[in-house]
Amino acid sequence: MMKAGRLQCVWLALGALLFSCTGERLTPANVDQVTEGMSKKQVESILGPPTSVETKDFMLLKRTTYVYRQSNGTVTVLFKDDKVAAKSSTLPPK
Repeated sequence: MMKAGRLQCVWLALGALLFSCTGERLTPANVDQVTEGMSKKQVESILGPPTSVETKDFMLLKRTTYVYRQSNGTVTVLFKDDKVAAKSSTLPPK
């Protein structure tokens, strides 16, 4: 019985740590690191996986929008042909 309780505490601690780390990735400083021409993989390595993704294929152009949402604001990254073309943020400055 004691081992199960300890194991449960370890899992809860790891879950809390993982949740707090992912929440801290969406900061004004990290958003500033995202620059024009970056790939989706590079953006995800900085900001993590997006909250939502929208992709539109036009005849000669593929446009993808990554949206990151958290309680204090939203970050939107626009990709054209899988490279960052623009970004916007409503996060408060620190």
